[in-house]
Amino acid sequence: MEDKIISKGIPMHARMIHSLSGKQSPIPYGRKGQYILSVDRANLNKELLSEAETYPNTTLNFEHKLQDWSADTGLMTFSRSDGSKDQIHADLIVGCDGAFSATRKQFLRRSRFNYSQTYIPHGYMELTMPPVNGEFAMKPNYLHIWPRNTFMMIALPNLDKTFTCTLFMPFEDFEKITTGDEVIQFFQSYFPDTIPLIGVEALKKDYFRLPAQAMVSVKCSPYHIGDKCVLMGDAAHAVVPFYGQGMNAGFEDCIVFDELMEQFNEDFCAVLPEYTRVRVPDDHAIADLAMYNYVEMRAHVNSKWFLFRKYVDNVLHFFLPKTIIPLYTMVTFTRIPYHHAVERWHWQNKVINYGLLLSAVGAVLGGSYLLTKHSQQVNNLAVPAEKMWTRLVSFRIPGMMTTQM
Repeated sequence: MEDKIISKGIPMHARMIHSLSGKQSPIPYGRKGQYILSVDRANLNKELLSEAETYPNTTLNFEHKLQDWSADTGLMTFSRSDGSKDQIHADLIVGCDGAFSATRKQFLRRSRFNYSQTYIPHGYMELTMPPVNGEFAMKPNYLHIWPRNTFMMIALPNLDKTFTCTLFMPFEDFEKITTGDEVIQFFQSYFPDTIPLIGVEALKKDYFRLPAQAMVSVKCSPYHIGDKCVLMGDAAHAVVPFYGQGMNAGFEDCIVFDELMEQFNEDFCAVLPEYTRVRVPDDHAIADLAMYNYVEMRAHVNSKWFLFRKYVDNVLHFFLPKTIIPLYTMVTFTRIPYHHAVERWHWQNKVINYGLLLSAVGAVLGGSYLLTKHSQQVNNLAVPAEKMWTRLVSFRIPGMMTTQM
């Protein structure tokens, strides 16, 4: 299905950073030819369901709400929209039912199941940027970011030539804005270049259409109970959206599970514990990375040191492609396990920062040595410079008064 999905996605080769002054600066995601995709999730779900429906051994049941299930027998009880109940026996239950998983509730009743959920203090709100004369209002092959340190807005291109703009901001800041005029004033202060593109009236209307939505990060372990049930996707590891890896991590769950099924000859007693062992460290790592990347997107991209380090990382990766790999490249463009990518990133940072420190110290010592060795020449240069300064100071423009402090 890859070609079918990619053909309906829009490639984004770089972040496009919008400064407060309106200046736009691209930051590439990787090497030439590497990009991420803006994909319509609703269309992806439809395509996957349509493909699943073509398999004769697959039955799709809608409007079945899971009420309870037994880890001992595999008996599942569903309630239907008409109030009736339905019971189904399963050899294996795969819980892919999202961050507020009903399947996971059974895990919570058991001992030695670790679970945590964290709501971040920021919410999000979606706005729409319409086409201009039938074309995209901005360059489409970028993920546009307006970083403002404690909050930010991003924009993703859609096939209908619109952009979906998402404002991420602390809830208390959302709550301070209570009128349409305050919305416009806020955007004039922080996102002035977007006002003519979204439209004044549309901004006033869309901002109050829905309240800001919450974002939750979920960690748990183990992911399995015996040989009867396994959790995948957001049910196992809901993450905040800032690394763009939530759906990818879920798909990788499927790949890893499939590889283990082949490795252990489809023995659930061996596959499920190994799946937990392999995936838990990776999924916890991507959850932490997603939290970190929010700070990077809304604040670090404004930093000259961050941009310099990006440049250094990319140069080193060009000359040492197997030794130095930027974190984003490892996470997004390789199958390197997430937790290995984090470990390698920390190691690379230490090596590169140490190398930069040694280079700076070497430059200072080298400069000091040259100054000492050629001190006479330096002194000879200093004398004419002093004479020139004296002449400049003695020069007076009529009517000008000089003061000293």
